Amino acid sequence: MARNKYDIDETLQTEFNISHLKRLARYIRPYRKDMALVILLMTISSALGMLTPRILMTIMDVYIPNGDVKGIVTISLVMLVIYFIISAILRMKISVTSRLGQNIIHKIRSDIFEHLQELPFSYYDDKPHGKIQVRVVNYVNSLSDLLSNGIVNTITELFSLVFIVGFMLSINVRLSIICLMGLPLLMILIFTIKTKQRVAWQKLSNKSSNLNAYIAESINGIRVTQSFTREEENIEIFNDLSKEYSSTWMKAVTLNFLLWPAINNISTWTTAAVYVVGIAWLDQGLAGISVGVLAAMSGYIGRFWAPVNTLAGFYNSLLTAISYMERIFETIDEPVLVKDKEDAYDMPPIVGQVEFKDVCFSYEDGVPILNNVSFKVNPGDTIAIVGPTGAGKTTIINLISRFYNLDSGMITIDDVDINEVKIKSLRKQMGVMLQDSFIFSGTIMDNIRYGNMEAEDEKVVEAAKTVRAHDFIMELENGYETEVNERGTRLSVGQRQLISFARALLADPKILILDEATSSIDTETEILLQEGLKRLLKDRTSFIIAHRLSTIKNSSCILYIDDGRIVEMGTHDELIDKKGLYYELYLSQYQFLEKD
Repeated sequence: MARNKYDIDETLQTEFNISHLKRLARYIRPYRKDMALVILLMTISSALGMLTPRILMTIMDVYIPNGDVKGIVTISLVMLVIYFIISAILRMKISVTSRLGQNIIHKIRSDIFEHLQELPFSYYDDKPHGKIQVRVVNYVNSLSDLLSNGIVNTITELFSLVFIVGFMLSINVRLSIICLMGLPLLMILIFTIKTKQRVAWQKLSNKSSNLNAYIAESINGIRVTQSFTREEENIEIFNDLSKEYSSTWMKAVTLNFLLWPAINNISTWTTAAVYVVGIAWLDQGLAGISVGVLAAMSGYIGRFWAPVNTLAGFYNSLLTAISYMERIFETIDEPVLVKDKEDAYDMPPIVGQVEFKDVCFSYEDGVPILNNVSFKVNPGDTIAIVGPTGAGKTTIINLISRFYNLDSGMITIDDVDINEVKIKSLRKQMGVMLQDSFIFSGTIMDNIRYGNMEAEDEKVVEAAKTVRAHDFIMELENGYETEVNERGTRLSVGQRQLISFARALLADPKILILDEATSSIDTETEILLQEGLKRLLKDRTSFIIAHRLSTIKNSSCILYIDDGRIVEMGTHDELIDKKGLYYELYLSQYQFLEKD
């Protein structure tokens, strides 16, 4: 049962803590030298920019009253050089921070994707694929601005604040204190709404995840949707999810937007207070107050609240990013339940003896799928597994490849416990064709070679000929170099199965696993395919799940699975003579074919 669906919000398994920021810092650490250089240059740029009001004060209080035109021209040229330097630094900053930000984003996305490759089937069984995809793409992208500009800008603005306050205090202490009186009000507001902001962005990430999950599901099922004319119902569901997202987004950004008006209002109030008090003191002739001082303080007050605004923006971005970091790191921390033991060793070359010893397995606690299943297969045997839907047939072959962990019991290959060996060394010696004949975007040649990237073209063609795929491939416009779409939509279901068959066989497996490998192949092609497979199945241990009993009559042994147990076992003739469940199944198929 899925842990959640597209209409169910995800619940965080681990809440945010400071360790998330520390982990994010580890991604930044390799680029600390470049970042430090940018911060140094930006600090210099900020310090140079802070000279402007001071220079303006000097011009108004000294050069203009004294009529010093040469001094005004000289200082104007100095200001021009300063602005050129600032422009050059800003250009360099944009280039470097963009590159650093994308490098960090690439590393985070690479780590999460790499971890997804290792997670077992059970993880994908429990989660809509759209909710996984949104973490790799959207959530990681949401960190881009924070990492590329946010951190550098924040550190730079902190230095700018220090410079600004220093210049202000050097000009007039009393006016500086009036300006700084607005900060406590801002801090009270920030601490009041911070929790609500974080919760709001968590909810938004849930709604984004739900919407993406439904979009992915709808695209994958578009053929079924149109076949059953479900377009209007699906549009209604989509609109409901989209409205939920929009409503949640409005609530989140409304909280974010509280800061900017607050900063602007506080900035206006303090600026007005400085003008009112400053002009009053100017009229009273207090020492240290002049027109130039008021002009300089006015310039610095505007510059003072600009970095405060930037810091508030970074604070908002950080709260937003935290809600996404929680999801990203939760995925990276998802335990790899099926993994190598610390002392695991490479699987020796497989001969082909397979044995189940009292194997019990369940996908969910308390819902057993296999109950004490035991059987032994000799090298070179072809084992057919039949039984009603949901009996546990596919589960058995999945456990041979160790896609899941057992609840209890043991599976051995050549008397080696598969739980003790490295998973890759085990699976490399197996060829698996599951019910879903997945075709990747690319050429047919590449799709067949997917199971053995080192195989030469001749081997690919030979595998295709063996499974009778060569003829239809050659009829395509570019033969083996024909490009196919994702999931092979240009090909029939039967053609996709033949390509998947060739892929499995090209791997030259010691154990071959076929799950409904011929279910979508026409009878004529199936007869040819069976003839070609005789050579490949010889001296190779094979497990075959098939509903067409005619395809498994010559198997070494047939296992009839029902309710997670082996209820009958033997050759086709032995089970027919027994006249049990297999006999009834075979007879019902035969009678059904006779009616046709």
